[in-house]
Amino acid sequence: MFIDWKQHLDHLKKSFAQLGKKHPKMLQAYGALDAAAAEGNVLDPKTRELIALAVAITTRCESCIAAHAEQAVKAGATEEEVTAALATAIELNAGAAYTYSLRAIEAFNAQK
Repeated sequence: MFIDWKQHLDHLKKSFAQLGKKHPKMLQAYGALDAAAAEGNVLDPKTRELIALAVAITTRCESCIAAHAEQAVKAGATEEEVTAALATAIELNAGAAYTYSLRAIEAFNAQK
C-alpha cells in the first residue's frame, strides 16, 4: 500500500487540531508528556526522534512514523542514522518474537 506521507501528516495535523479544540485538556496533557520526556535535555532532539521512529515501527503507528520522520529530518538525522535505528527496532522485534515463542512452547507443553 502506497502512502503519501506528506499528505498523511497534513491530515494528521488537521485532525489533531480538531480533536484538540473539542478536548483542550487532552491536548494539553499530551503536550505535557512531550515536555516531560524532553526535560533535562539528556537526549538531544535527533536522538529522541530516532528512538521515536524505532518505537513507531514496533507499535505499527503510521501517524507516528509520519510525524517523527518529519521531526527527524528537522533535527538533522541522516538516512544512515534512521536506518540504524530501524535496524535496532527490527532486531528487538525479532528478539521479542523469539522469547515469546518460548512462552508459547511452555503454554503448549502445560496443556499436555
